Order: sequence, then structure tokens, then C-alpha cells
Amino acid sequence: MKTLVIFYSRTGRTKSIAKILSEKLNCDFEEIIDKKKRSGLKGFMRGGLAARKGELTEIKPLVKNPDNYDVLLIGTPNWGSKIPPAIRTFLVENKNKLKKVAFFCTQGGEGDGTEVFDLMSNICEKNPINSLKLTTKMINDGSHHEKIAVFINQLEN
Repeated sequence: MKTLVIFYSRTGRTKSIAKILSEKLNCDFEEIIDKKKRSGLKGFMRGGLAARKGELTEIKPLVKNPDNYDVLLIGTPNWGSKIPPAIRTFLVENKNKLKKVAFFCTQGGEGDGTEVFDLMSNICEKNPINSLKLTTKMINDGSHHEKIAVFINQLEN
């Protein structure tokens, strides 16, 4: 099964999880790059507003073609139960190329992440074969490693 881990990360937290998943699954890895500047407080505020409004953005062309993979693990930060414009754009532009999907998200708070996964599923018109939500607290205290192991085990079975 050919797998691609593809993600958007504003702060690097989602990227760090994507790297772990890619290494453990020994699969390809690609970052979705938003052409709009989302760094700093202004970028954070504008990005959050755009996410709440369900806006699209311009993303850099992908190096890897999603159509060449059996499964895509799609990673996103959770922005107030919404997805960043870059993830929304990727899903809209590539939904017909996706065979199977699994989702993962990182978030600051303790919510369950289901709104984000439901939104992603609705946009790409695919139900995920698995999903993983990690909080900042889990990442900081190291407990995310066990959740990642369970997620990968379920994917492989």
C-alpha cells in the first residue's frame, strides 16, 4: 500500500507529527504551503478569520501527485474547530484524486476534534479509515507517542 503523509502546519507542531508518521510508516511526506503569509499575530488572526469563513487560498503546486497513492494521511491544525484555508484548498482541488484517507490534527485545547474531521470528510467526500487528534499537552508531555503507535497499528491492520 503506497502511502503519503501530507499536511499543513503554521507553527511546526503538525509538521513534527507528520514527520514522525512518515518515518514510522516509511512513506512519502509533503507539506502544503499557503502562499499567503500566516506567521505572527496578524497572520494568526487573519488565518483564523479565513478558516471561520471557509475561505480558500492559493497553495504552492504539489511535488507529489495524490493520485499515485493508495492512502493519504492528511494532517492539519485545528483552528477553533475549523480547518486552515490551505487544507480546505487542498481537499477541494484534490478530492477526485483521493482513494483512501486518514486524518490527523493537532490542537491547543482538549476538544475531541470531530468537527475538524467531519469537515474534512465532507469536503473530500471520503470517510477516513482512521483519525488521530493530538493536543499540545500530549505532545509536550510525550504521551502522543502511544497514540501515534495505536493509530499506525490500526492503519496497518
